[in-house]
Amino acid sequence: MSATEPQTSSSATAAPPPVPEPQGGVLGSAHRALTIGIVTVVLLIAFEATAVGTAMPVAARELDGVGLYAFAFSSYFTTSLFGMVLAGQWCDRQGPLRSLTTGIGAFAAGLVLSGTAGAMWLFVLGRAVQGLGGGLVIVALYVVVSRAYDERLRPAIMAAFAASWVVPSIVGPLAAGTVTEHLGWRWVFVGIPVLVVFPLLIALPAIRRTASGPADPAAPPVAFDRRRIRLAFGISVGAGLLQYAAQDLRWLSLLPGAVGAALLVPAVLGLLPRGTYRAARGLPAVVLLRGVAAGSFIAAESFIPLMLVTQRGLSPTLAGFSLAPAGLTWALGSWVQARPWAEKYRERLVVGGMAVVAVCIAAVPLVLIETVPVWLLAAVWGLACFGMGLVMAAGSVLLLKLSAPEEAGANSAALQISDALANVVLLAGGGAAFAALGGGSVGMAHAAASSDAAASHPGAFAAVFLPIACVAAVGVWVASRLSPRAEAPVQA
Repeated sequence: MSATEPQTSSSATAAPPPVPEPQGGVLGSAHRALTIGIVTVVLLIAFEATAVGTAMPVAARELDGVGLYAFAFSSYFTTSLFGMVLAGQWCDRQGPLRSLTTGIGAFAAGLVLSGTAGAMWLFVLGRAVQGLGGGLVIVALYVVVSRAYDERLRPAIMAAFAASWVVPSIVGPLAAGTVTEHLGWRWVFVGIPVLVVFPLLIALPAIRRTASGPADPAAPPVAFDRRRIRLAFGISVGAGLLQYAAQDLRWLSLLPGAVGAALLVPAVLGLLPRGTYRAARGLPAVVLLRGVAAGSFIAAESFIPLMLVTQRGLSPTLAGFSLAPAGLTWALGSWVQARPWAEKYRERLVVGGMAVVAVCIAAVPLVLIETVPVWLLAAVWGLACFGMGLVMAAGSVLLLKLSAPEEAGANSAALQISDALANVVLLAGGGAAFAALGGGSVGMAHAAASSDAAASHPGAFAAVFLPIACVAAVGVWVASRLSPRAEAPVQA
């Protein structure tokens, strides 16, 4: 059964392959090497993700490629979508080992290509190669967790993944700025590949021992699903065309936008579990919630620094640091859902976490009022991150719980696709609302140091945050549908 088919009770309760009884938890002797290896890989990827935004403007300027600046981000996204689907196929048929090693290799090669590029088009190409590797890696890591850790330990390892982003989110931009200023932007890209080798060497023997090979070794080998590969290509090309159209706001851009939508819509319907768009109970609702939660949060967070700089007069550094401590509360939320007592309340925790996120996003525009202290936003966003820690980690645990072993790769890929596509759609929608109400002139007003002009656009920010808060509120309803409907008892 593929990820596009409805989740049945048999697949939802299918027993995973036997896993040795853990000794002491994720850092016990049975899992210590694997846990240290894969968590360190996530840590280094997090450092790269948080640092690249700091180095990117300098790289684009030195390579005379400011016009291609946006494509340095979008190229990563479009190829990562293809990598996610390919990894799902690869992991379900041959295990996660090859997908993980190939993905790490592509990720490192892309970093080196971007870091040594002499022209902006080569830099963008490197980002595309890096995105392909990133898509392969993230899905493979989920499959490793589903196979190597029993259900009792999965919340803890997901919490460890979340905690791996805390330090990078706080010190990553500062470290990247220091390296860029004193050594050059290229070192931000070429320094990471060497560091990834060591944790990978630690983790590979454990992955080979506990998670290699197909989910059912006795089953006959299954060929790659060519239809899903074609859909993966369609979703990548479609997303790329839509992003191009959104970045080139001319009438002529309607054509590539329409072609992108024509490719994207059927590909999404074919790659996500059936019933995702209507939040069918169980797996489809879990996949949809991931997109709603991640998309609304990222879209809102993307506009907060600009609002603080242009409306409240903060420096870019202070605006960025106002969000940095929120990584700690995200990790705290992930830790809470990993506690043993939380198992029976997991769905309720997700509903509560999503409600907190919706309320906090709606509260962000209060900072547009001059009498409201700026520190209030840091407190509100820290609370939002606590809710996201509950939602994201618990959602990943529920996905693996509802996936049969032979479906873990495809379903993990669907989860990541939902996440990535929602980010693009909601960012594009928020950006359109922002520009329509004059937000596009905010940056120019700020650059001209015209406080009156900058203060005349608070409505543009409110038009971003309030609709996104409504989307997050829909997520509260979706979160209430994560458990499959209980079957009615059979009458004697």
